[in-house]
Amino acid sequence: MVDLVISWWLNFIPIYVIYYQEPRSCKSGKSLTSEKTGNKMGLVNAKVILKNPRERELQALEVEALADSGAVHLCIPEHIKIQLKLEEIDKKEVTLADGSRKPVPYVGPIEIRFKNRVGFAGALVFGDQVLLGAIPMEDMDLVILPEKRLLDINPDSPNIASTIVK
Repeated sequence: MVDLVISWWLNFIPIYVIYYQEPRSCKSGKSLTSEKTGNKMGLVNAKVILKNPRERELQALEVEALADSGAVHLCIPEHIKIQLKLEEIDKKEVTLADGSRKPVPYVGPIEIRFKNRVGFAGALVFGDQVLLGAIPMEDMDLVILPEKRLLDINPDSPNIASTIVK
């Protein structure tokens, strides 16, 4: 049975993440396995639809996104920014895994759709793939199911996204 862990984010708003944060890489290059279960661990990818709500005539893009509860923001590559004609709102300084800092464009708004959920977010223009972080996942009430390597809607609220506002 999968344990439900509550991790705290920002102003002590609970984010429901199932079981554990997936390791990002293995120096040896071998596939990682769980010591408890012997199951192979891996990345969780999901198809999401991205759209620019300010440009209604533009077609939405269906993309493969890496769901990462250890990341905070939505990140998109430059070519997605160009295709959706997203405007740069600001620059944000990001801290990379090696500890270095780099300013990157912050664009938006972006409409994000997954199954029966919709959310709106800004995005950091960075990297070579779409990364769905904790803020957009929490906004749409999504959970990561690591044993199945799936992103899914919260089974406790299958028909409508729920959140805590106290």
